[in-house]
Amino acid sequence: MEPIEINAGNWYLRAMRADERIDDRPALADGGITDPDYVARRALEWDDETHFSWAVCVPTTAEMIAEIGATPEGDGTAVVSGWAREGYDAALADGLEAVRRFVRGMLGLEPRDVPVDR
Repeated sequence: MEPIEINAGNWYLRAMRADERIDDRPALADGGITDPDYVARRALEWDDETHFSWAVCVPTTAEMIAEIGATPEGDGTAVVSGWAREGYDAALADGLEAVRRFVRGMLGLEPRDVPVDR
């Protein structure tokens, strides 16, 4: 599946990027994620539909301020989790609600919330 962009009101959810135009790796490092292959791995997970992930961004700058993921469990549910950079808990909450709607509506799965596993 190709990554799906989501409008979450004040926030914009998109696939993570690390290219000449947008590089989410500094924001990921703020969240404690320093694996240089992390963004590429997240893209492959969309391709094989094992994990769906989004960078929660400020719409005017595209700056990544949180990450949300949904992992199908094979039992009709999907684990939904996320983390936010300091000061962006409201963006995470809004993004989580939008991803739960995506999981229900587009994937036909029941979301289950758990803490993020980075």
